[in-house]
Amino acid sequence: MKKVIFAVAIMGLALMACNLNKQNEENMKTTLQLTQEWDKTFPKSDKVDHKKVTFKNRYGIELAADMYTPKGAEGKLPAIAVSGPFGAVKEQSSGLYAQHMAERGFIAIAFDPSFTGESGGEPRRMASPDINTEDFLAAVDFLSVQDNVDPERIGIIGICGFGGMAVNAAALDPRIKATVASTMYDMTKVNVEGYFKSEDSKEQRIEKRKALAAQRTQDYKSGTYKRAGGVIDPLPEDAPFFVKDYYDYYKTPRGYHERSGNSTDGWNVTGCQSFLNQPLLAWAHEIEAPVLLIHGEKAHSRYFSEYAFEKMTGVHVEGVSKTVGNKELMIIPGAVHTDLYDDKNGKIPYDKMEAFFKANLK
Repeated sequence: MKKVIFAVAIMGLALMACNLNKQNEENMKTTLQLTQEWDKTFPKSDKVDHKKVTFKNRYGIELAADMYTPKGAEGKLPAIAVSGPFGAVKEQSSGLYAQHMAERGFIAIAFDPSFTGESGGEPRRMASPDINTEDFLAAVDFLSVQDNVDPERIGIIGICGFGGMAVNAAALDPRIKATVASTMYDMTKVNVEGYFKSEDSKEQRIEKRKALAAQRTQDYKSGTYKRAGGVIDPLPEDAPFFVKDYYDYYKTPRGYHERSGNSTDGWNVTGCQSFLNQPLLAWAHEIEAPVLLIHGEKAHSRYFSEYAFEKMTGVHVEGVSKTVGNKELMIIPGAVHTDLYDDKNGKIPYDKMEAFFKANLK
């Protein structure tokens, strides 16, 4: 009788293992439509191997990424996950950063955040401080189990609005050993205050909330989500410089991409609603791992990095590079916001980032 019970138990365990394997196989299947040809805004490097990969975040949203691996690499390497800018896709700045870091000896992935680009998530063009932070953590999950990655040597890079998400991820996940935030935006701060605190009053925030609530009702009635529009086009002659700066990147051959919301019709009007009540950098002061903030001296957005540096260190700075402990603010002389999007003006400090990651992912 005992032999029969034992045999049945073994069969049950085998069946369970088989079902788990089938479930894992199902989880690994991609439902995404991934473009296989090279459609980036930058040339392909002959120093790296490139392939498309996918992974899921803890909400079950499947994310699409480009993986860049140094040619001829052997053994377990340090790895970096890259995303941003906010409203961009991996074929733009994040892919450029990832490819450069792979040329310098790192395995790097550039991923599309949830609801954007080739990644999954419905409805499209939504944003969330929680889900978009989770996207970074999911990228760390993915990298941690790759055969050619050392899970103890993983860093992240966030560009523009995803610089804030990267800092938030670093505050949440100690697996992230080093973080770079380049030309950073704090998406909470800009939604709550407007640019340069131009909408920083209780009354203005109440009006924003009323407008978003009304838009939600209209969207529900129509069964569609109204888009806010990407970078304005045609460009008015009296547009502020930072709008002209964005236009020069997103609306010209320099950076235009058909899947980029900033290049086309933008986010949903209600897409950033949750940022109004979610302080993105609330726990930045508890980040133990090194953080490098990079910003242009002449960027309209420089104050976001200065604010983040102060949140992490308690030290207020304006327009100068500063290091406090393992937190560093690097100001690039003469650079504007989009100078750190691509190589047009040779302002992205790749050597600095390489040295930072090699010193801290060891």
